[in-house]
Amino acid sequence: MSSYHIKTTIRSLRFEHNEMTQQGLADRVKCTRQTIAALEQGQYNPSLILAHRIAYVFGKSIEEVFEINDK
Repeated sequence: MSSYHIKTTIRSLRFEHNEMTQQGLADRVKCTRQTIAALEQGQYNPSLILAHRIAYVFGKSIEEVFEINDK
């Protein structure tokens, strides 16, 4: 079975959107701040629903926020 790594642009998108905090984003997408931190550090792969919610907040497609790479 292949292993995948998901790279995100969440951190830069947060700063482009009035320096939104991790907590602010977490509140908007209904998850914890720790989840946002783990996503930004590449330590957690989001569910499709969470990925969609995050992309929606920034007005982006999922592909613009998340990039899947083979490890």
